[in-house]
Amino acid sequence: MISSLKKSYSRHWYAYAMVAPVAAVLAVLVAYPLGRGIYLSLTDATSDNVGRTIGVNEIPDSFSFVGFDHYVEILTGSAADTFWKQFVWTLFWTAACVTLHYGIGLALAVLLNRRMRGRTVYRLALILPWAVPVFVTVFSWRMILADGGVLNTAFASVGLPEPAWLSEPFWQRTAAIVVNTWCGVPFMMVSLLGGLQAIPNELYEAAETDGATPWQRFRYVTLPGLRAVSSTVVMLGVIWTFNQFIVIFLLFGSTAPDTEILVTWAYRLGFGQTPRDYAGSAAYGVIILSMLVVLVSVYRRWLNRNEEAALR
Repeated sequence: MISSLKKSYSRHWYAYAMVAPVAAVLAVLVAYPLGRGIYLSLTDATSDNVGRTIGVNEIPDSFSFVGFDHYVEILTGSAADTFWKQFVWTLFWTAACVTLHYGIGLALAVLLNRRMRGRTVYRLALILPWAVPVFVTVFSWRMILADGGVLNTAFASVGLPEPAWLSEPFWQRTAAIVVNTWCGVPFMMVSLLGGLQAIPNELYEAAETDGATPWQRFRYVTLPGLRAVSSTVVMLGVIWTFNQFIVIFLLFGSTAPDTEILVTWAYRLGFGQTPRDYAGSAAYGVIILSMLVVLVSVYRRWLNRNEEAALR
């Protein structure tokens, strides 16, 4: 095996040279933090016992190894009730947002794929929420959803009740899904629009010649033609939404415990309390990573089975 590696290196040394900087950057930015996080999750590290430098004095680490105590505590111990509630809400949050992202994005992509006047203007307008920085979008929505904001003022003007978007748990969760949908739809729309433009027009013409209705053309031509793009964007959407920290954190801060998903709670453990629970936060991070690996693996297997069934 060593000889084969030497032959491969001698033949393709330039490829290894090109890949080496990327591998080094990934090792620094991904591998080391991941390994450090896994190690900390097996200790009782907090802001009180982690080594630090104060002036010319260096205080060494004083935390100890505790094994899987944090995982047991989170999954089955006193913190289990909080964890499983957040886990259920995180799953619902992810499913709702990705479904809305994909459904609205697909509808807009189909609409913009048709010939119409001002199509370029519509495309630019719908991409705008994606171009604006997320923190600007979220703070703008905070002003819109606040008591006395534009939305509630509009509701009051027509005699409708004014929801407490930023203070009541149900409306807080609804607001979080709405804002995240606003931020995520443009990506889905652009991706699916590119997939639609790659479907040959001859397929639609042949289906129309055979007497297929618009719904049948959509079901048997459009959706199969988007299968590769859809599988990729849905998988990315699940990963991004499951870890969507910015929207919930900037929209509510620490005033909405019922909207906390797993990643925001992990942040709160590590940086939002005193002392900072680095080990507990790291354990949450490892659990979140493990869940995403399982979700993506199951999703990929399901896609592979569907593709195999379609080829038979």
